[in-house]
Amino acid sequence: MTSPLAGARRLWEELASVSPGSFPPKGEVKVLVSPESGTCPKGWVGVVTLDGSALVTAPDARVAARVREALRGRSFDAAGEASSYREALPVARVLGPAALSYASPEGFRPVAAASAVEQLPGHHAALRGLERAAGHEDADEAALDGITSPAFVVRAHDDEVVAAAGYQLWPRRTAHLSVLVAPAARGRGLARTVASAAVGHALAAGLLPQWRARPEASRRVAAALGFEELGTQLSVEIPGDGYSPGSG
Repeated sequence: MTSPLAGARRLWEELASVSPGSFPPKGEVKVLVSPESGTCPKGWVGVVTLDGSALVTAPDARVAARVREALRGRSFDAAGEASSYREALPVARVLGPAALSYASPEGFRPVAAASAVEQLPGHHAALRGLERAAGHEDADEAALDGITSPAFVVRAHDDEVVAAAGYQLWPRRTAHLSVLVAPAARGRGLARTVASAAVGHALAAGLLPQWRARPEASRRVAAALGFEELGTQLSVEIPGDGYSPGSG
């Protein structure tokens, strides 16, 4: 298997619709024009940092020039911080940053399941019930409705699914993890239990598990399973009219 860092770079270069090898050397930032970038919503600025370098995509040359001016003279770390853009540009909306973590067969730390783990099809109705119990915001963050793998679940005594994990197959043989636990069942280690099963399934298939998370609790679960946090993802919406570099 390709190393997690090499695999992550190739993945995000492909998603960004830029040439292989576009990530700059460590400590540097590269801003490229890529109107079809999939690292952010269409028309936004996408920022991905990996192992100390930042790849930034802009929808057109004018926005790219604004971003380069905003980041001029700043350290690498500033590229991944929303405040860097808000201070220098008329930012409308921001998504993230979210941490990007990856697991290798050697680094993976599976957990012994204290509760029975069952497999369900990814479209099973019981998963929709878990999403309703978790609430709209947490369900959107987990995105269980997008998994292409089986769902690995734990049920409560009343047979309701209270924890589930699976993954969506992304480009470059990447397994993008989704994990969700019902509020009443949190704090019992169930996220680690179901996520461990999903990660083990992905690694057995020769895939690169990716864990993208904003909540600190989710990042702790990833770390407990042996994921290595390699970078971040940030999306920034910058209005297209009425601004030129140096005017704001």
